[in-house]
Amino acid sequence: MSINPLKNQKVCVVGLGKTGLSCVAFLQKQGANVRVMDTRTHAPNLEQLPERIERHTGSLREDWLTWADTIVVSPGLDVKNPAFIPALQKGTPLIGDIELFCQFADKPIIAITGSNGKSTVTTLVTAMARAAGLRVGMGGNIGIPALSLLDEEADLYVLELSSFQLETTYSLRAVAATVLNVSPDHLNRYADMQAYTDAKLRIYHNAQMAVVNDQDPQTEPKNKVEREFTFGVGEMADYALLKKAQGWALHLPETGELMTTAEMALVGQHNALNALAAAALLDGYALTQGSLFPRKALRETLRTFTGLDHRFQLVGEWQGVRWINDSKATNVGSTLAALQGLHCTGTLHLLLGGDAKGADVSELSPYLQNPALKAYCFGKDGALFAALTDNAVLVETMTQAVQAILPNLQAGDWVLLSPACASLDQFSCFEARGDAFANLARQAGTKILEE
Repeated sequence: MSINPLKNQKVCVVGLGKTGLSCVAFLQKQGANVRVMDTRTHAPNLEQLPERIERHTGSLREDWLTWADTIVVSPGLDVKNPAFIPALQKGTPLIGDIELFCQFADKPIIAITGSNGKSTVTTLVTAMARAAGLRVGMGGNIGIPALSLLDEEADLYVLELSSFQLETTYSLRAVAATVLNVSPDHLNRYADMQAYTDAKLRIYHNAQMAVVNDQDPQTEPKNKVEREFTFGVGEMADYALLKKAQGWALHLPETGELMTTAEMALVGQHNALNALAAAALLDGYALTQGSLFPRKALRETLRTFTGLDHRFQLVGEWQGVRWINDSKATNVGSTLAALQGLHCTGTLHLLLGGDAKGADVSELSPYLQNPALKAYCFGKDGALFAALTDNAVLVETMTQAVQAILPNLQAGDWVLLSPACASLDQFSCFEARGDAFANLARQAGTKILEE
């Protein structure tokens, strides 16, 4: 399938978020005849559209959809919407911005997806590549819309891709691709877990190398790839987290031990695995050039990279108590990843709750039975989590949860916000929830120091 050349093509852009705006700008440069629609009556960014572009808001216009030679749809809109059926029956391609990008990008692409950790790995790969002197364009589901990356010179593109974006992508030929993990999410859009997993696995189509999670068989490609590397805990993985006398260490093929996890600025076993996945992806890129990726660049980056905001982020440490903001843990799988392999020497005070989005939270039960863990449950579905353990405190708000924690703190303890839920029952977004937690942590730290 190809929509090239775009000159004089009739293209309908559906959705006017920042991705939609980038599509309009790109298509105009290519000389396409563009129309724009958005299902929202008060669509964002309307004032940024050139006046000559026709636009429609409040619904999907089927006559415009059948008018188009190509439909470029926002990842936020379900492609199974019945309004698309007449155009699809006519044979009109229904694609997304990533498909457009892949048709025009002329440099290697590293592609990353997964239920959890994809933003961290995307940013880490980018930082490592830049440390090696490469010009890198990073975007997709993170930061800059992919089409905007074509405006700058690059040696390598690093894309974070959601399952929604992959649904409408056909021309991706990644030099290295990964599905980091698969856990229940977005089941309000997919018929079942298999449909969600299949959407993720599309990232491997035509990929030169697959990077597979050794502990998660759902990340294994169904299609044939030229080369496959695994990452995981133990010697069976190609890129391995190994227990050594001096602690845990990252071990890479051919070159052996890279560094211990104690040398890394990132905290947590899941972040050590993220680092291994990043190294494997960059080796996949470098091997197309006939070499391994420079180990010095990997080490330098891992010694200084502290992670992204709200993703297992150390807020501070006061009187031997660590406060960690993992507000981005908006599903059970993300919280499970945070809890695996923790090395807390005292009590782990875990804040859980919010909107569980109908998910089965029972997978957390074995972790909550740990006598060294105390759960503080809040929000719309706090009671679901409190019912999993006898060692829980049930309150209404996160502020009340922190107030309940304070009298019990001792040196060596951790306070971890990893709520396994969306935030919208009490906050505007997960970032606002994380900021609120960070403020509570700093207030607690100040109080502790004053006493």
